[in-house]
Amino acid sequence: MEAVTSVDEYLGLFSGEVRARLEAMRAIIRETEPEAVESMAYGMPAYKLDGKPLVYFAGYDKHVGFYATPNGHEAFAEELSRYKQGKGSVQFPHTEPLPTDLVRRVVEFRRADIRPCPEARG
Repeated sequence: MEAVTSVDEYLGLFSGEVRARLEAMRAIIRETEPEAVESMAYGMPAYKLDGKPLVYFAGYDKHVGFYATPNGHEAFAEELSRYKQGKGSVQFPHTEPLPTDLVRRVVEFRRADIRPCPEARG
């Protein structure tokens, strides 16, 4: 089997509710940071800003994996603590609503980490 080379192709591997959840993740990321460059990395949809990793996500049978390394998970540790986690990953189970607002805030945090606002430096 050949490697998937685009996010559209990746999403095409899924159907039904899982695909809808993955498309929602994609929409949140693209709406929150329209300048992010979309690609595939590590076999999953990847978003970079100024050449630096912004976030990644992936679909699985029972959850959507969300990867906001290096510091996105640390900054939201309390809110993410209700979800199963791995090193640099969090699992949003298909049995619960997708935490769209939380995903949006994590993307905003990662954007601010990559592009600190000069005015905020004081």
